Amino acid sequence: MTGTTTTLTLIRHGETDWNRVKRIQGHTDIPLSAQGERQAVLLGARIAREMTASGSVFDHVLTSDLQRAVQTAEPVAQACGLPLVRTASLRERHYGAFEARVPDEIKADFPQDYVRWQSRDPDFVIPGGESTRGFYTRITGFIAQVLRDYAGQRVVLVAHGGVLDCCYRLATGLALNEPRSYPLLNASVNRLSYDGAHWKVLSWGDVTHLDDAVRDESNDKPADVTGDRVDPRVV
Repeated sequence: MTGTTTTLTLIRHGETDWNRVKRIQGHTDIPLSAQGERQAVLLGARIAREMTASGSVFDHVLTSDLQRAVQTAEPVAQACGLPLVRTASLRERHYGAFEARVPDEIKADFPQDYVRWQSRDPDFVIPGGESTRGFYTRITGFIAQVLRDYAGQRVVLVAHGGVLDCCYRLATGLALNEPRSYPLLNASVNRLSYDGAHWKVLSWGDVTHLDDAVRDESNDKPADVTGDRVDPRVV
């Protein structure tokens, strides 16, 4: 890679109690569970090992300002000896009236909206929340700003499953109404590069730093195998 290539390392926050039961969080500020806290510790230890091996890993650490992301980002920033920059621009999609509910509750309480949501219509606006397209525009607009502000540098962004999904779609050109076939794992390390003209997926879904007790691959079903089109680990 050349000096003009920007590397983005995307990290999804550790697990929360709501993640475990697939209760939608969105902008609701939920802390990490005990398992999520363990994931964050192991993530920080990985970055510390990389620092020992190479002397430098990242140039900047940015995080969503929601506490589940901040709690995950703090060990990363500490391991790198870098300040932690918090921003609302990296928040998860705003799920409005759907927040604090599981999918079955949404289906019962908002049957017509549930059908629209399940249709993958990118322009469907959740009552009180965002559409998929609006969310994608918000995230990709911020990514464009990051690429301008930190051109040629190594930036880590600690955020949410939906944010990672937007970035993967940006890098690969996958349409918003297409189902995903890639994981969005808690405390995973995912790397993209941009050389000013082209994106490249360097690695994705790396959880080699997590021990078996705190890995969540079995609870992530990207291929819509259950018949429920909701991405269970995104929200």
